[in-house]
Amino acid sequence: MNAKQPRHDNDTLAWFKSSYSAGDGGECVEVAEHLGSVHVRDSKDTSRPGLVIDGSAWAAFVGFASR
Repeated sequence: MNAKQPRHDNDTLAWFKSSYSAGDGGECVEVAEHLGSVHVRDSKDTSRPGLVIDGSAWAAFVGFASR
């Protein structure tokens, strides 16, 4: 991962919430895809900086987590 992560205006990304989010105020994440990368942020505090992850690394993570 680069030391300098790209920043994007959160309002221009198409965010979607985890299907495991129950809406009861627990831990929830949102993700958005942009130019081959995946942005991940806390859905309860969207003003905080999130993570930007390479698309192939995200695919590996999701594959591992779905086992």
